[in-house]
Amino acid sequence: MELLRLATAGSVDDGKSTLIGRLLFDSKAIFEDQLESVERVSRQRGDEYTDLALLTDGLRAEREQGITIDVAYRYFATPARKFIIADTPGHIQYTRNMVTGNSTADLTIVLVDARKGIVEQTRRHAFLASLLRVPHLLLCVNKMDLVGYDREVFESIREEFAAFASRLEVGDLSFIPISALQGDNVVQRSVNMPWYEGASLLHHLEQVYISSDRNLIDPRLPVQWVIRPQATSQPDYRGYAGRVAGGVFRPGDEVMILPSGLTTRVAGIDTFSGPIAEAFPPMSVTVRLTDDVDVSRGDMICRPMNQPTVGQDLEAMVAWMTERPLAPGDFVALKHTTRWVRAVVRDIHYRLDVNTLHRDESASSLVLNEVGRVSLRVTQPLYYDSYRRNRQTGSFILAAEDTNITVGAGMLLGPD
Repeated sequence: MELLRLATAGSVDDGKSTLIGRLLFDSKAIFEDQLESVERVSRQRGDEYTDLALLTDGLRAEREQGITIDVAYRYFATPARKFIIADTPGHIQYTRNMVTGNSTADLTIVLVDARKGIVEQTRRHAFLASLLRVPHLLLCVNKMDLVGYDREVFESIREEFAAFASRLEVGDLSFIPISALQGDNVVQRSVNMPWYEGASLLHHLEQVYISSDRNLIDPRLPVQWVIRPQATSQPDYRGYAGRVAGGVFRPGDEVMILPSGLTTRVAGIDTFSGPIAEAFPPMSVTVRLTDDVDVSRGDMICRPMNQPTVGQDLEAMVAWMTERPLAPGDFVALKHTTRWVRAVVRDIHYRLDVNTLHRDESASSLVLNEVGRVSLRVTQPLYYDSYRRNRQTGSFILAAEDTNITVGAGMLLGPD
């Protein structure tokens, strides 16, 4: 069954956790003891209804404040598809958690409170989702029950967001009016909004086409681990394990190892369940090679006629996630695929205003939650594609050298 990764986005109290709780509840994806626990906590808090948001707000601080802080991952399945949901926070100080949850998403659900309309955090999250190249964006206008299921309210918000999204790189944009609390248009079509002729949220999630979203053209396998079991039954076994980041690998394919540039062929591809005939994203596999070549963690397996860009001077869009500003001359640790290198900031070209998308070329630094174009120089060459072409080989994270805390996320720019 196909797996869809989806994430929530939007401002505080727009109903992200409640929506996921409603999805889980109405699709019968929660256990009785979980529901009993949520009902008990709701009564203790004095709520007049069962607060389904508690299904994802698991931290004590989240339940006490009624907000989401950490990224909560939930799994459920229907006969049509499997789902992994990342419930991300709406507070601006937790934007880094929103970026984390959306970085691997196939679809982002941006929620808007029908009473408040589009706010700054709505634009910020939509912009970040587009910057992260999430293939599908779905705007859900929530709390329609509190505006009398008014069609004009929905259409007004829809037009305003569509005008903003037209300036972003959004491949697929859809709109659904919902009430997460009452369940309107979440799993079943709502009788309260007969003017809406589209699909319910769950039906949309089951039917959205994602098979063509992954890069199946450029074979890329960053080596995570060299496997040399000491079992007497396989004394000569040597495999190179990693997660396929692009393209398709098959036994017999000619491949090149970077950085050495040596070529060989794929002798076989193994998984936990046994040998397979082909490997493609996002499968985790072990590749065996016909020749005994030198391959180490951090190396890249690709095709001789289809190689990634190799370089030490990088141009990237960086989302900065800590209070300490990023400025030219700063040193940071950079993790790209399976490699760690040291990097220095050479220049900050401009900072983007998430509301107007204006480029501030006078910016000399990036502060918390700001996004800008940055030039970096790394100590060792990286093997990368542009983020536009491949989200796995085109992304990186930045960490503070003294604490190893993640301080930024980057999307590489390139000639392609």
